[in-house]
Amino acid sequence: MGFFDFFSKKKNKETLDNGLAKTKQSFFGKLSRAVAGKSKVDEEVLDNLEEVLITSDVGIDTTLEIIERIEKRVAKDKYMNTAELNNILREEITLLLTENNTEDTNGFEVPQDKKPYVILVVGVNGVGKTTTIGKLAYQFKQAGNKVYLGAADTFRAAAVEQISIWGERIGVPVIKQQMGSDPASVAYDTVSSAVANNADVVIIDTAGRLHNKVGLMNELTKIKNVIGKIIPGGPADVMLVLDGSTGQNAFEQAKQFTAATDVTSMTITKLDGTAKGGVVIGISHQFKIPVKYIGLGEHKEDLQPFNRKEFVNSLFGEDDVTA
Repeated sequence: MGFFDFFSKKKNKETLDNGLAKTKQSFFGKLSRAVAGKSKVDEEVLDNLEEVLITSDVGIDTTLEIIERIEKRVAKDKYMNTAELNNILREEITLLLTENNTEDTNGFEVPQDKKPYVILVVGVNGVGKTTTIGKLAYQFKQAGNKVYLGAADTFRAAAVEQISIWGERIGVPVIKQQMGSDPASVAYDTVSSAVANNADVVIIDTAGRLHNKVGLMNELTKIKNVIGKIIPGGPADVMLVLDGSTGQNAFEQAKQFTAATDVTSMTITKLDGTAKGGVVIGISHQFKIPVKYIGLGEHKEDLQPFNRKEFVNSLFGEDDVTA
């Protein structure tokens, strides 16, 4: 590892640690109270732990799974002291993330057999979708890729304006049409231009409406179909952006969008300003869809590839997770 790689990795770790600080402080504060005065893990401690996990926005189903796993370990070991609880939780959460398709990503590398690599971005308004697209474009460009953006949220002038500003800021072309244009037409023009200019990555914004699931599904299906006419099998990724600070509301959004279209990855934003970081664990477990990126701040560099080991290490303050 070169000096600059080491520096970059260290900076990313600091950003992750700082971004999860509120979640860590809240979670371990609750955990300390849950085991106060107890020397061993018993039924009362497990009941308290269940409440800690649920109130940390891990989600009911995921919480019950974690508690069941710990109960089995307690039954097997016969005696387990509360001092071991942190390590056990850390191990089980890491295993859970490993088992549920949340693998460590390759950062912002583009598969050589999928160029241009087309990412269709979906999500409700206000979750940081367009900002995430800008950050993604910046990171892909920094990695040496030629990037094109498509402003296919043609129902909001603010969305087109915002993505255009990002394009100017980071120096990547934005394909757009008049307000109210057919989003699929914008997607078609974007991918066509990207192919003609040998682009490596295409990122397409979409409308954030959720009030009409049938309309949303039809619109996204149409966009995917026109992309597929240019690039067989495209888009390569349908990425759902969720606001981590909304906690349980993010679960509901994930449920609605996964029912409306074939979501293949997720990005969870705004984790730096919330104590609800546990939502990453629950969403990963319940939807069996990889979390690819997490947002940890306002700067272009604050969107990071999701690495399950580093995430758990940062949350629990440990140096290594071997699972």
